Amino acid sequence: MVRLIPKDEAFYEVFLRDGENLVAAARELDDLVVSFPDRLDERVGRIQALEHAGDVIDDEVSKRLDKAFITPFDREDIHELASRIDDVLDGIQSVAETFVIYGIESVTPETKRLAGIISAQAVQLLDALKLLEKKPDEIGPHVTAIHDLEHEADGLSRSAIGRLFRDRMDPLEVIKLRDLYIELEETIDAAEDTAEVLERIVHKGT
Repeated sequence: MVRLIPKDEAFYEVFLRDGENLVAAARELDDLVVSFPDRLDERVGRIQALEHAGDVIDDEVSKRLDKAFITPFDREDIHELASRIDDVLDGIQSVAETFVIYGIESVTPETKRLAGIISAQAVQLLDALKLLEKKPDEIGPHVTAIHDLEHEADGLSRSAIGRLFRDRMDPLEVIKLRDLYIELEETIDAAEDTAEVLERIVHKGT
């Protein structure tokens, strides 16, 4: 039977661009933390520009949804996937801006590892998005890796926050670092939420 109204398959290409933009932002954050405080304002500016680029892609998804008669998977899932990727980008920007707003002067080993986890999750999300159109049944290992990274981050952030209070640090520094850890953890949670949306899309298609 000939399909008179074809599916708008361009959604896959748009999500690939969204994933690539996310990886670029996550790597910028990782570089920011590793080289801190070298060119801090410049690096934060690049992350802000990438977050804006993500907003443009999100708008494109919304416009395509308004125009498409048939979508490659459920409209609700397309909208949620775009929203969850945007949440991760927002989190990356928020973490980067926290360094400037709070006037953080140095980074802890835990901060470096948590930023590295965000970057690793972003790569796994992009790898999963690359498989979504042709090989959705191969997404599972990437989703599992994202979950494993979140579990590592959960224990690491709890331990890091506990250490802030045990080490009798200056109260203001405790507040700054605690809020930074929370921002990092929430961004990592957002990446896991994105993976769960991908997992649900695949399950619906099988």
